[in-house]
Amino acid sequence: MCDLWVHTLESGTPPGAIPEQIRAALADLPAAQRLKLYNAGSFFDPRAVPPSDHRAVAALGAPFERVVVESHPALVGDSCFAFQDLLGGRLEVAMGLETAHPEVLARLNKGMTLEDFRRAAGALGARGIALRAFLLVGLPFLPRQDERAWTLASAAFAFDCGASTVSLIPTRSGNGALDALAATGDFAAPDLATLEDCAGDALALGRGRVFADLWDLSGLARCPACFDARRSRLARQNLEQRPQPEVACPACGGSA
Repeated sequence: MCDLWVHTLESGTPPGAIPEQIRAALADLPAAQRLKLYNAGSFFDPRAVPPSDHRAVAALGAPFERVVVESHPALVGDSCFAFQDLLGGRLEVAMGLETAHPEVLARLNKGMTLEDFRRAAGALGARGIALRAFLLVGLPFLPRQDERAWTLASAAFAFDCGASTVSLIPTRSGNGALDALAATGDFAAPDLATLEDCAGDALALGRGRVFADLWDLSGLARCPACFDARRSRLARQNLEQRPQPEVACPACGGSA
C-alpha cells in the first residue's frame, strides 16, 4: 500500500549486498545521529537481509545512537533480539500496523491480526527495543467519512502497544491492486486535508511523536495556490512536534 514495493527483488538478496549498499549510502550522506535501514521488506526476513550480514550491518551502525529497521510482526523473535545484542541495545523496530480496524486489516492481506501486532510489540518492549508504527491514511474498504476517526483510533492503539512514534503514510496507488479497487469504488486516494487532519488528531493525543510522510506530497494536493505553505506547515509540525496554525487560502479555504 506504500511505495516501497517498487524496489523489491524477485529473488533473495545476495550476501554482502546490504552492507555494501549501506557503506555507499553513508559515504554520500551527511552526518546523523540515527540510522534508518528500510529495505522494502522485513529486515529479519533471511531472504531480504541474510543473517550472515547482521554483524557487518551492526558494525556500520555502531557510530549511531539508534538504528531503526522495519519488520513484520511475525518476524520479531530470536533474530531480532540477537541483532539488538550486536547493536548494544540501540535498536528500534518499525512495524506496519496500517489500521486498527479489524475487518479492513484482514482485507489488506497483511498476514497479521491486531493481537499479532500487540504480541510482537510486547516482545519488543520486554527487551527494551523501541517501537514505531506505520499507519495508512486513505485505506481501501473504509468510507472516507470514517477515515479520520479510524486513524485516530489506530494511533491510540499503537501507543497503547508501546509505540513511541507513529508515522502516517498516505496510501499510494500504482501497483495495480489499488487501481483495481479504485475502479470498483473500494478505494479513493487521500487528499492533503485528510492527512493534515489525521496528523493533527494523532499529535493531539500527546502520547508520542507523530510524523506525516511528506514524500511525493504534491500528489495529494488539490489546490496549487496553498500547497507549498501547507507542506511547510506539516514539515514544521514534524520537526517541532506541536500543532501549527492552519493555512488560510482564498482559493480553496485551506481544505482542498
